[in-house]
Amino acid sequence: MGEEIRLHEGELNVMELLWANDEIAAKDISNIIKNYIGWEKNTTYTVINRLIDKGAVSREDPGFICRALITKEKVQEIETRALLNKVFGGEISNFFNEYLRHVDLTPAEIVELESVLGEQKRFKL
Repeated sequence: MGEEIRLHEGELNVMELLWANDEIAAKDISNIIKNYIGWEKNTTYTVINRLIDKGAVSREDPGFICRALITKEKVQEIETRALLNKVFGGEISNFFNEYLRHVDLTPAEIVELESVLGEQKRFKL
């Protein structure tokens, strides 16, 4: 499958802007990040360059136009798998058992979970 792209929190801040926009100039990313997070331009450009090096972002001239090369859903999948492996030994049942012991689900959430489990049962059993 190739190397998976892992992103840290700062990189996710930039990616959120890219996922919300098809393309955006690096200078605009820098201005937005400065207003919301307080990073200086050099910090933002360093993070953008790291994302380019990781293969998560492309940047084109003129204007240093940036585009996401990885979807938010793919990043969520990768990070979820990494968390499960790190904290729960890769076992989804360990996660669900621990999580569901400590959360008060709404009736709608219960119905949604039952629906997903029902789909899994149909295809797996």
